[in-house]
Amino acid sequence: MTGLNEKPDAHRRAAKRRLAVMLGGTVAGLAVGLAAAAGVYGIAASMRNPATSAASGPAACTATLERAKRAAPFAKGEVAAVAVASKPVAVPNLAFKDADGVQKTLADWRGKTVLLNLWATWCVPCRQEMPALDALQDKLGGPDFQVVAVNIDTRDPDKPLAWLKTAGVTKLGYYADPSAKVFQDLKAAGKAFGMPTTLLVGPDGCEIAALAGPAEWAGDDAQKLIRAALGK
Repeated sequence: MTGLNEKPDAHRRAAKRRLAVMLGGTVAGLAVGLAAAAGVYGIAASMRNPATSAASGPAACTATLERAKRAAPFAKGEVAAVAVASKPVAVPNLAFKDADGVQKTLADWRGKTVLLNLWATWCVPCRQEMPALDALQDKLGGPDFQVVAVNIDTRDPDKPLAWLKTAGVTKLGYYADPSAKVFQDLKAAGKAFGMPTTLLVGPDGCEIAALAGPAEWAGDDAQKLIRAALGK
């Protein structure tokens, strides 16, 4: 009798295990599908509020947080997808090289507000927004603001320079990281989900705002947002 009672219990336990595996596979499949959809339909949606996914920065970031609060009302129109930081967040001290091959880090721009942009020639939206970034540097670049566009092409280092010349991009300084580690470092910090990736960084190296995807950076909306962050 004991054996007869145990057999149905064993079947029930096995059925429960099969059901749990099936449900787990379904959930995993849905998660993969959603991730794929996010990549297909646009990176901006996956980084709508990146400030919530990064570790909080030091107390020194509170000054930049005030800049973010000033800029927040201007995240609209052509820059509506820009996510303004809602808490202090330190940006990693990214490393890359200038046109002469000299090593640079983001800390070299301390004391200045920076629009940091990662781009590549294989990225169509990156190429489309480069002239706007060039125009933004021409309009607002100066002692307290600079556009720092970092190329992350991993092959043929001459190709990005040739493309910039062909596109008529002349106001931007040239910076590059052929290892693309700068992208991986931002990705590890929850700040890079695709290309292009752009961060508005305060004078203390802390995040004011971030955007995954392109924007019309030379437009009135973008200039108003940046001017607000600068206190102008």
